[in-house]
Amino acid sequence: MIKITTDSTCDLPAQLLEQHHISVIPLGIVKGGELFRDGENITTADIAAHVDAGGDITTTNAVSIGDYEALFARESARNDAVIHLNIGIGFSCCHQNACLAAEEFDNVHVVDTANLSVGHGLLVLLAAEAAEAGASVEEILAMLAEKIPQVEMSFVLDRLDYMKKGGRCSAVLALGANLLKLHPCIEVQNGKMGVTKKFRGSIEKVVADYLRDRLSGRTDIDHRRCILVDTAFSDDLAAIGRKVLAEVGGFDEVIETKAGCTIFCHCGTNTLGVVFCANNSKKQEDRSPVLLLHSRRITWRRWPRFRTARPWAGP
Repeated sequence: MIKITTDSTCDLPAQLLEQHHISVIPLGIVKGGELFRDGENITTADIAAHVDAGGDITTTNAVSIGDYEALFARESARNDAVIHLNIGIGFSCCHQNACLAAEEFDNVHVVDTANLSVGHGLLVLLAAEAAEAGASVEEILAMLAEKIPQVEMSFVLDRLDYMKKGGRCSAVLALGANLLKLHPCIEVQNGKMGVTKKFRGSIEKVVADYLRDRLSGRTDIDHRRCILVDTAFSDDLAAIGRKVLAEVGGFDEVIETKAGCTIFCHCGTNTLGVVFCANNSKKQEDRSPVLLLHSRRITWRRWPRFRTARPWAGP
């Protein structure tokens, strides 16, 4: 059996993790000088209350090499192989730590998703479904090499004070955005985050405008699945997203989820994002050969080049 493991930044709903037997290792969250474990003994509401009360911004800690070694030792003994998918190396040193830990195990394979939140989570879900369908380690790694550059992950922010406190944007920029009611759209491209657009207005209007902008008039989108994620404490933004996706998305499946503490630490409340796969021609140029998943049956097209049992950095 092939076991899929990941870290807590994947932001997949608990029921999906349980359904697909995906093991999750938590990142650390530092609040008020105390270390917590993402998703275990701290919530996003705890972080929001701390920041709103004037507390210092909460920070995140990568999973340690020792914790990875413990996870890999346990799962490699129980399974024929372990495939661990990490948050992108451009966002955290989790991947480096996992690679170092994996050197002690011949049947552990570490994948850099080059993404975060549900962009990372979408790949975890695809890997778990492939493993359940009977794919080999080589086939799953090849499928991930194909899918990683296809993943389109983006989100819009309501407030920049979390990023300002965390040193990710200047106080002047945060003030200007607040005064002008500007909301940046941040997209993950080539394993890095960048502002690609700015939207103006209330966050409710911005969410609708953002989703229509991402989806309308597209012919390259894989409509089998998308994931909608937000950090709001109410259902209001998700309801707007749900409505717009029904109007212009055309997806066979829409998964809704809430971002965990790691993402919340940097984005704060009322952030909303969407992820899906797209066959963008620019991203196809250097792509590895294809492994297609259809109705849980795997169709092998041709073999890619890949490395096993040691750090794998994606395309």
